[in-house]
Amino acid sequence: MSEDIYKDIAQAYAAAAERASGLKSRFAAAGFDPAAVRSLADLSRLPVMKKEELLKLQRANPPFGGFLAADLKDVGRIYVSPGPIFEPSLSGGGGHGLDLLFRSASVGAGDIILNTWMYHLVPAGLLFDEAAQAAGATVIPGGVGNTELQAQIIVETGVTSICASTAFFLTLADKVIETYGRDAWKVKTAFLGGEMGDWMAKRRRIEADYGVTTWAAYATADLGLVGYEDGGDGYVVHPDRVVQICDPVSGEQVAHGEPGEVVVTARDATWPMIRFGTGDSAFALGSNADGTVSRISALQGRVGAAVKVREIFVYPRVIEEVVIGSPGVKAAQAVVTRENERDMIRISLVLEDGADASAAIIAAAEAFKSHSRIRADAVSVVPELPENADLIVNDKDG
Repeated sequence: MSEDIYKDIAQAYAAAAERASGLKSRFAAAGFDPAAVRSLADLSRLPVMKKEELLKLQRANPPFGGFLAADLKDVGRIYVSPGPIFEPSLSGGGGHGLDLLFRSASVGAGDIILNTWMYHLVPAGLLFDEAAQAAGATVIPGGVGNTELQAQIIVETGVTSICASTAFFLTLADKVIETYGRDAWKVKTAFLGGEMGDWMAKRRRIEADYGVTTWAAYATADLGLVGYEDGGDGYVVHPDRVVQICDPVSGEQVAHGEPGEVVVTARDATWPMIRFGTGDSAFALGSNADGTVSRISALQGRVGAAVKVREIFVYPRVIEEVVIGSPGVKAAQAVVTRENERDMIRISLVLEDGADASAAIIAAAEAFKSHSRIRADAVSVVPELPENADLIVNDKDG
């Protein structure tokens, strides 16, 4: 990563600390001088700030916890995320970087996008709307619900792209085909929200069944776009974000390819998110010369959902990959126990009718080892798992 970004960070955050009392206090408590930042090592001297800490600071000093380094008149909107956490939206355009996703998918002028994300309180609807318009597309602000009306809108306005959760996209697509016939379905692109479970396999089925290409981005309410798909694996990191993958406890950067918490520093400091822990886990697929991440993997889950097994964090996403990479497997669950002073991990598989159990067990064991870097102690087939069962269960104390 260019040294210029560290110079920009040094200047921006030194100035921001003079305007934002909460940020200044954070720096003072850590003995951190933002003006001295010249490298990733300098930046990493600042402890990671968790979202829970920001929430606590906002409760003590509402609404922004002393972290707004701009005038209130420059705040166009205040978003409200669960907590509640208040996030100011300042000028900048492009849906805080999400326009890069639409440009990557070659969606823009001449496209009509139905945006079904919520427009109230949370940022998703408005950010996707702004981003699509910045890329040159025409947007229909559909919001959530109203399935029959939105299906009619898709047909009668010639919608070419839909922004939606995976589940709602399927609901809309099926409603269009059921009501108007297959020939009425003209949508070519879908921008889908990520979800737990076998999401990538769902996307492949959607592409095959509905004749669309699917795209996704990794964004948070606090930071806007962090990374976006460009046709390669995972997400390419936004050029104005410094991304690290860190140990969720120590805050130290982990080795390339090891999973950990996604920690982000924004180049802009009007809403000064510096060394901000997102609570999401991923690993680096590509790194810059200075050690920052240039491409991040699909999210592995929330940091709190990981279970440490023999000094390795195992995330729910690993179990998703077992399902994806094992022919005939439709569901799986891992259970971690502690036996004779050793961590044990056992994987249960639910198979599709007629699947080869022996082949599935071998494939699942290999997929687990490949994605977690440890061996499963046992892999077995079970008739079923509870509905909405956790992908990984920590039963060390059981």
